[in-house]
Amino acid sequence: MVSVAQAQLYFLALTRILAMMIAVPVLGGQSIPLQVRIGLGLILAAVLLPWQPLPPQTEWMDGLAYAVMIAREILIGTLAGFAARLTFGALQIAGEAMGLGSGFASSRLFNPAIAESSTALDQFFMMVVMLYFLVIDGHHLFLIGVKKTFDVLPLMAPLPLDRMDALMQTTAQLILAGVHLALPVMAALFLTDLTLGLLARVAPQVQVYFLGLPLKIGVSLIAMGMVILVGLPLIGNLYREIAPRMLSLIGN
Repeated sequence: MVSVAQAQLYFLALTRILAMMIAVPVLGGQSIPLQVRIGLGLILAAVLLPWQPLPPQTEWMDGLAYAVMIAREILIGTLAGFAARLTFGALQIAGEAMGLGSGFASSRLFNPAIAESSTALDQFFMMVVMLYFLVIDGHHLFLIGVKKTFDVLPLMAPLPLDRMDALMQTTAQLILAGVHLALPVMAALFLTDLTLGLLARVAPQVQVYFLGLPLKIGVSLIAMGMVILVGLPLIGNLYREIAPRMLSLIGN
């Protein structure tokens, strides 16, 4: 028979897991139905939580104390999930930077995976990197990180209050990684603009605007294809480091 105290621990674990799942678009994004997200969280909580029978005399927490514990687990889950969200955010930064001068920026579409509007080039890039996330079993790596959070910071352990430096360092590193991914496309578009500017000076009769728009679209697509082919190892490393980043933000 499951005691009230054991049920409370289960729902605390469920709260932390759901808070972390929201950060991964392919598991808890806005495009995933709410019933699927909750059902997946219930299954993961039952599988990942070390199920140890509590002594019969264990007292259950009252309403106020339990509300504080729920808020604590939401904070821990959000902090750990922020590491995963930063990884996808870095790739989103790369996609946005690639689409700035590509000719696609004039038309923005709603992307349900990230619940934001973005260019067609950005959406294509995010679709490719999310498929690659599934190909390399990134969702399995994320679930391993979720399980290890309960080892690093158990349900009743005190909150870590000295992780601000790790948070700022992780944020800076991932933003830099996103910019590095976009640099080849940005450089190719800059050289294209420079060439078109020189052409306008040399041959003013050439309609540079009408020539440049399809040219920049073609250059951006070719450059992004090369970035995807060459940058897959870097993107894979970003995905493989999700679990260590999650643990670094909530504990040593």
